[in-house]
Amino acid sequence: MTRQQLEHILRAAAAITGADEVVVVGSQAVLGSYPDAPRALTWSMEADVFTFRSTGDAHLIEGSIGEGSTFHRTFGYFGHGVGEETSTLPRGWRDRLVPVKTENTGGATGLCLEVHDLAVAKLAAGREKDLEYIHALFKHGLVDERVVRDRLGETDLPTEQLQLCLQRLDRLRGAI
Repeated sequence: MTRQQLEHILRAAAAITGADEVVVVGSQAVLGSYPDAPRALTWSMEADVFTFRSTGDAHLIEGSIGEGSTFHRTFGYFGHGVGEETSTLPRGWRDRLVPVKTENTGGATGLCLEVHDLAVAKLAAGREKDLEYIHALFKHGLVDERVVRDRLGETDLPTEQLQLCLQRLDRLRGAI
């Protein structure tokens, strides 16, 4: 996905929901901080988004511009309506959201996870594709290991799961 495609999803999600702000929590959030992010980080054709306006907005987004929708079939990318609880995030994440507001967002503001918060969410999810994504963040020098470690400590993860995330982080850093 390109930054322009993400902006299109933001515009569409705002128009569908009536929200002024659309939050991007999935891998495409990297486009907020790095509009020209490496392809290894932007290959997905899906943007995970939600609004602070209403939890029901996820259903509106999913039904209108989600996977298999006319929007998806027409443009080749789509917005996946999710909930705020979808991602495990450190305290203070809202204060670090990266705004995206251009002519292409149609007056709406996209709020993208800051990349270290995104890395924490990916570590907590722990799927193979998430770990590959974090590896690419490190490989391209887009995140600092100390910041990711600190942010992991600011989550509400149970001790056992936090230790697992730290082990994943150690393995990933050792592979670079």
